[in-house]
Amino acid sequence: MTNTPPVTLDDVRDAAERIEGVAHRTPVLRSRTLDELAGAEVYLKCENLQRVGAFKFRGAYNAASRLSAKQLAAGIAAYSSGNHAQAVALAARELGSTAVILMPEDTPRSKREATAGYGAEILTYDRYTGDRVALGEAMAAERGLALIPPYEHPHVIAGQGTAALELAEEVEGLDTLVVPVGGGGLLAGSAVAAKGLDPAIRVVGVEPETGDDTKRSLEAGVRVSIPVPRTIADGQAASTPGELTFSLNRRLVDGIELVSDDEIRGAMRLAFERLKTVIEPSGATGLAALLNRRVAGARRVGVIISGGNIDARRFAELCGG
Repeated sequence: MTNTPPVTLDDVRDAAERIEGVAHRTPVLRSRTLDELAGAEVYLKCENLQRVGAFKFRGAYNAASRLSAKQLAAGIAAYSSGNHAQAVALAARELGSTAVILMPEDTPRSKREATAGYGAEILTYDRYTGDRVALGEAMAAERGLALIPPYEHPHVIAGQGTAALELAEEVEGLDTLVVPVGGGGLLAGSAVAAKGLDPAIRVVGVEPETGDDTKRSLEAGVRVSIPVPRTIADGQAASTPGELTFSLNRRLVDGIELVSDDEIRGAMRLAFERLKTVIEPSGATGLAALLNRRVAGARRVGVIISGGNIDARRFAELCGG
């Protein structure tokens, strides 16, 4: 590791200025019931109410807005299981560009339809047999498109960190920040922002228990690959942490906790019934960790609710029983 981090608090602050007035400044939700269940003061940063229904718009717009006029005219490419796809599609539309998105064949219908609704061209692949990075890079090169990856990009990471920056500005004295982790971009950006403002804050990532590649990697001190996980948290179905995101998370993150699919369902159900908000599985993992007392010692804790993109039928399938 080098002594100079690839993303700094100043980068996050710069991203916040760039996305201001374009991305939403999402609300922070409080609940006495949740505090009692979690045994802590809990502050939910509701990125399920962000544009495209997820935090991903922050990083996508921050990166896309820095492309040259020539690059924007040629178009933008991305690969994504859904939320980054929508984010890049909307960012491209906002900037007068076009987008081509590579998506898994089993992407939830609501995410695929939303991506197409923002005007993107969609190509598909099998996430269990295909290498989306290689396929995405080849597609972008063949078509002459600027590729914005979902997390392996400093401007994407800095943009994602703006959610934690906003939370810290609104809620003083947090001792713990809990963040879902897939490829690691949200966790890395959040850790850069949170630790940059308060080095004493504890930053905890949360993964589905079948997709524990980041936990294994941090414990091993090197990036570890696992089979593509099968979990209801499709946005966290990563098999290997990003090289860039891992370099930051290895420096800054204090630990990773795991939650089961059943625990994720429980968190989604509680958010719907008691908090009156809809969260997708990947967005609920941090809340699930708190509800199941995985984050020991937290007294005043912020949680990034990373997204809410789930259709009514899928929500009923997961939480209706």
